[in-house]
Order: sequence, then C-alpha cells, then structure tokens
Amino acid sequence: MLKLFVYGTLKRGYENHNRFCRGALEIREAQVRGRLYDGPSFPVLEVRGEDVLACGTTDPLADVDTQDRLSGRVGKYPRPVPEGTRTGAWGAVYGELLTFDDPESRLPAIDRLEGFRPDGPSLYRRVLVPATVGDGHELAWVYTLEAPHIKHRRIVSGCWPQHPEGSEAVR
Repeated sequence: MLKLFVYGTLKRGYENHNRFCRGALEIREAQVRGRLYDGPSFPVLEVRGEDVLACGTTDPLADVDTQDRLSGRVGKYPRPVPEGTRTGAWGAVYGELLTFDDPESRLPAIDRLEGFRPDGPSLYRRVLVPATVGDGHELAWVYTLEAPHIKHRRIVSGCWPQHPEGSEAVR
C-alpha cells in the first residue's frame, strides 16, 4: 500500500483531488513536521533533513517496498510533531494521509503533477517522512520544496489555504 501525505491541491475539496486521488482506499487527517509557505497559487513544504528516511525514485514498487521496509522505524520516532509554530521553528503542517493500492499508476501521475524528476531538475522532491495520525506515526511519501525561490510567505498556522493575517514574510 502506498501512503501519501498531501497538504495542498491534492486534499479533498481542491482541484487536483478528484483527478489524481479519487479511489483512495483511506483518507485520514494527519500532520508532518515542517514549514509551510505560500507559493505561486499552491503551497510548498520544507521538512527537516533529519526527518527524511528515503528519497523517491522512478520505480513506484521499489518506493512502496522502501516504505514497508522502513515502517518498523516509525514506531521508534522519538519526537512527535510539535503543536504550533514560531518564526524559524519546525512546526506542525496539517493535511491528509491517503492510502492507495495502485502505486504503479498513481505515483507516476502525481510525480508529473508535482514536477518531481528524480534524475533531473525538479520543482519538488518526494521524500519519506513520519506522519502523525491520531496518537501514532506512519511513514508517508510527501512532496517537499526543491526550488526555494518560489516560496513567498510562511503559513504560520501550518494549514493551507491561509488568510493573509496568518502568514509572515519570508526573510
């Protein structure tokens, strides 16, 4: 099973959800540790390097195998995602954890949408990180910022979309 954490236009109710995520076996509220920014009409996410357990490849089945193989490590994840954020802090980024049973068709399509190219320049990179779901953690793939020049304002609340009073200028 493929687990994917989404925090922007792939969430329920947004334009890319029906096109790319319809048929998900399960959708649950979740969060990851990171920093969320407004990009040009979509959000961008930064995660701590220490939280990245693997980087995505061009082989969806190998990536699912990596997720399964490393899932035992998530139970040992020592630090839950902190609640709230401050300038410069790593805080909670809120989204949805989607579970799919068709990674061979699903992952390449979403990789293309996100501009993820493992062997070349990319808008995003796909990484495996712990996601907090309820009281526990699960490993999930997430698309993170690879092109820092596109981030505009920090979304302090960790939830996209955000009203202007809930964001701060990037320094």
